[in-house]
Amino acid sequence: MSEQPIIQIKDLKKVYQVPGGEVVALNGINLSIERGQIYGIIGMSGAGKSTLIRCINKLDTPTEGQVLIGGKNVLAMSQKELLQTRRRTAMIFQQFNLLMQKTVARNVRYPLEIAGVDEEKANKRVMELLRIVGLEEKANAYPAQLSGGQKQRVAIARALASDPDVLLCDEATSALDPMTTQSILALLQEINRDMGITVVLITHEMAVIRQICNKVAILDGGKMVEEGTVDDVFMHTKSAAGRRLFGILPEQEEIPRQSAIRIVFDANAAGQPMISKLIKDMDMDVNILSADIRQLNGKSYGQMMIARPEDPVDVKRILEYLRKEGLTVEEVHAS
Repeated sequence: MSEQPIIQIKDLKKVYQVPGGEVVALNGINLSIERGQIYGIIGMSGAGKSTLIRCINKLDTPTEGQVLIGGKNVLAMSQKELLQTRRRTAMIFQQFNLLMQKTVARNVRYPLEIAGVDEEKANKRVMELLRIVGLEEKANAYPAQLSGGQKQRVAIARALASDPDVLLCDEATSALDPMTTQSILALLQEINRDMGITVVLITHEMAVIRQICNKVAILDGGKMVEEGTVDDVFMHTKSAAGRRLFGILPEQEEIPRQSAIRIVFDANAAGQPMISKLIKDMDMDVNILSADIRQLNGKSYGQMMIARPEDPVDVKRILEYLRKEGLTVEEVHAS
């Protein structure tokens, strides 16, 4: 018997009342997050992803549906149960939310003080947590003396103080430069691997998903339009939002400028001269529109867009040939 998902979201809907009507921020979201996963939720601005993560720990109350954490419905909990659940479902934010008048050590100790942990025990735990995030020497510094990356490390240490099962990250790296982002993502990966904590990442950046996530859900207009392993969603992207986020379509366009054939291949095929072989074996010209190599969760994948021939027979021949070579191929239409 398989273990119950640590988080289950069922038919979740969130409607905001606004002057003159209403805004449907979430519409029928269903997803399951398994214990120990790094689960990414991605979408463009306004897709509903921040509303979704706030509904998980009831910082925002859904209009309809259920949120189950460890099999218990968060929306039916008493205030006491909800506070206990929030300690086990810690959250870090884009803007760090540190207490500026308190030292780094006092910021990390704050949840332990609230929980009534003995001072000596709390101080020992604080230093353990600062070691985990690499900031032992900053214990007596104040947030204003820290870089953005260091502030986020303090926020992560504070979130870990309550020994959570889940770490919810709401755009936790979007205020950071690329190099600092890499180090924070590596830290989250270590925490997931070494402590067994489930990580849920909200982001609008596909690079974040590609670097560390096992599974991904794509939100668009309050709906979940794709969900699956990062590899599978990349290899078989179905939605316009997914195509934009993976760079298959330009961000501001719903359709490509011209019809094309998309070829996706893994690292094993990357070194093979597939296109020159195709040209030679099929005796036809091929116009390459774009090509790149991507890292997905530590593995290399490539994608290439070639112009779609006008003759449907040639299109069929190319698709059959490339599939026979073991490549993932699909048509991407301009209309």
